Amino acid sequence: MNNIKLLILDRDGTINVDSDEYVKSPAEWTALEGSLEAIAKLNHGGWHVVVVTNQSGLGRGVFEVSDLNAIHSLMHQKLAEHGGRIDAVFYCPHTPDEGCHCRKPQPGLLEAVAERYGVSLEGIPVVGDHLRDMIAATSVGGEPHLVLTGKGAAFKGRPLPETFPPATRVHENLAAFADFLLAREDAALLAEQAQAAQRN
Repeated sequence: MNNIKLLILDRDGTINVDSDEYVKSPAEWTALEGSLEAIAKLNHGGWHVVVVTNQSGLGRGVFEVSDLNAIHSLMHQKLAEHGGRIDAVFYCPHTPDEGCHCRKPQPGLLEAVAERYGVSLEGIPVVGDHLRDMIAATSVGGEPHLVLTGKGAAFKGRPLPETFPPATRVHENLAAFADFLLAREDAALLAEQAQAAQRN
């Protein structure tokens, strides 16, 4: 049993606007509408939020670690302005052809989160905009949630291909996911209270 309420988010296309040319500097980082407010709302509901992100632009030499750190400093700053926070950011710097264990859909980054927090990822929500996020989630027993922003926008108004894990839940955006998760928690609490009342 996990002692903390932990959830894992992808970054590009989930929290901020994605770019085929990579997000290379703070000037190129733009939060998706409602995403920062959604993270703050989850925080206020007691959830610890961790980001797990592929950043192959590092391995390709498109930007430097200092640029990535500056981007994340801006992200933390903007979140703080909305009363939210991200506890940690885990990233893979490798290109797809390097065959690493950390680049999603491989589970290495998620395993690093589990090790850092000393928890099992069984049932932990994992949110992203790409098939590889869903595969990584299920490979560690996590609960896959696809948002229809970023790359996920391609699936608006149509069923997911069979390549997606069958347990994948679909949400319009991160704000819709946050509402879903908090509502599910409230419903579970009410059910527990009702059962306790019946026992008494």
